[in-house]
Amino acid sequence: MRTVVLDTNVLLSDPNVLFDYPDADVIVPDTVLGEIDKLKISRVDPDLRFRGREVSRMLFELSEAGNLVEGVSLPEGGTLRVVPLDPNVSLPEGMGTRNADDRILASAYQASMAGCEDLTLVTNDLNMLLKAQTYGIDVERRSEVDAGISKRTVRWLQRYKTPMTILAIALAVFAGVLALSVYTSRLAGFGGNASSTVPTEFRDLLSTDQRDLLDGLMVLERSPSDLEAMKQVGDAYYSLHEDGGGAALAQKGITYYAKYLESEPDDPDVRTDMAVLYFYIGVTDRAIQEASRAIEADPSHLKANYNLGVFYWRGRSDYEAAAQQFVVVVDLVKDSTDPHSALIEADTRKNLQQIQQEAAAAGATVDIDPAYLPVEGAS
Repeated sequence: MRTVVLDTNVLLSDPNVLFDYPDADVIVPDTVLGEIDKLKISRVDPDLRFRGREVSRMLFELSEAGNLVEGVSLPEGGTLRVVPLDPNVSLPEGMGTRNADDRILASAYQASMAGCEDLTLVTNDLNMLLKAQTYGIDVERRSEVDAGISKRTVRWLQRYKTPMTILAIALAVFAGVLALSVYTSRLAGFGGNASSTVPTEFRDLLSTDQRDLLDGLMVLERSPSDLEAMKQVGDAYYSLHEDGGGAALAQKGITYYAKYLESEPDDPDVRTDMAVLYFYIGVTDRAIQEASRAIEADPSHLKANYNLGVFYWRGRSDYEAAAQQFVVVVDLVKDSTDPHSALIEADTRKNLQQIQQEAAAAGATVDIDPAYLPVEGAS
């Protein structure tokens, strides 16, 4: 039987790809589930978050027929498995597990070494494709257009669909952004205009987030106490970490948000975003603390309340606390003016249902009022 390993971007392009290989053993690395789960606290496009929820919903429904880790049969034929990365299996030289892409690739490699026949990694990511080929893993590149959706929603870690050559240039340019900001500030100190020293052609190579970061840092070089610039830099690092920048950029964002909050401690938006970054780097207790402080400042803050539920759930496996928090979110969303309140409510109700199921599987009981569970017949 053919084996197909699905990358995150493919599932987010078209959740129905799960059923597109009826004669295959379909593998979803557990790292993919972690990436999709992070969509719930990310500031990405609502359509992309919706597709992430669709993937979660489909997997949840399939899990009702059996154990996903052991494998379940698919309606149109074939099987589906969620496969964890085995830390005890040695990997070839140069193959690491530092970031999500590396762990997905390592999972595919381990599956091929475990005897999976005719294994193919399905991805939309060119870097992943090239890496896989260097390790002798067959790759299928699935066209984003086939899914019939906007290209901007292809990959949640990659906000822009850019030709590889331009992307490489942009990344190389960004590596010098911080040095350039220092250089331009020095010129300004000698009487020059810092902003005028950045060529337009250079700026055109940067993404919007990179430009915001550069501009904010240049302002802070001239005026270190400028609160708007601190927030701008923190927001830029937040967005760049979402685009695959990793823990280092998340930590940078925390640094600037913390400086801002020294002067504006009751800003719930910034404190909530800082909590998300703490959660991303694995400091769950601090994430919970910061989200709780945001709620103290604004008890009806929807994102802070929702994220706190996620932190309890995915960070601590505290099903009772998570359920209580999501119940609060459902109550809040009824009076919310957020344009996506209906999606948030539906997502939260599904979370409560999943928490109840996970708690039961773990031998615990979480009592949730049925009025807060998904509405019968709702999509």
